Amino acid sequence: WMKLKSIFSGWYFLDAENGQVLWSAQDWDSDVLERTEVFPKEILSCRAVSREINFSSKEKIQDFKVQQKIWLFGEVIEEWNFPFGFVIPNSTNTWDQIIDAAEPDEMLPVEVISGNLIIETLFYNTASIVYRS
Repeated sequence: WMKLKSIFSGWYFLDAENGQVLWSAQDWDSDVLERTEVFPKEILSCRAVSREINFSSKEKIQDFKVQQKIWLFGEVIEEWNFPFGFVIPNSTNTWDQIIDAAEPDEMLPVEVISGNLIIETLFYNTASIVYRS
């Protein structure tokens, strides 16, 4: 995969109903491929979560998109795709997505997912992976 000269300066998860920041990470090191993060259990009680990604790019990106695969016990249980589109070279951008929660009876218990859930995040320029974490 090819790596772009992009800087992820902030990632945030907010309660989409009231805007309360539930989790954040600044100065995301784009050279680190794996991180361990602890999300508060309150995130599971939200009907919808707003994810905000702040990034800068020195390069033009024709068709920027993110794909997230949710892994549990070695199996992909969910996959999300979010298109961003064209990124202007030498620009700073904020990207928001709303992620709706499953119905309460479809949610996995916190005891099952705690410490067992892996979120693989892939950023693409058209079909080429440009960043992975």
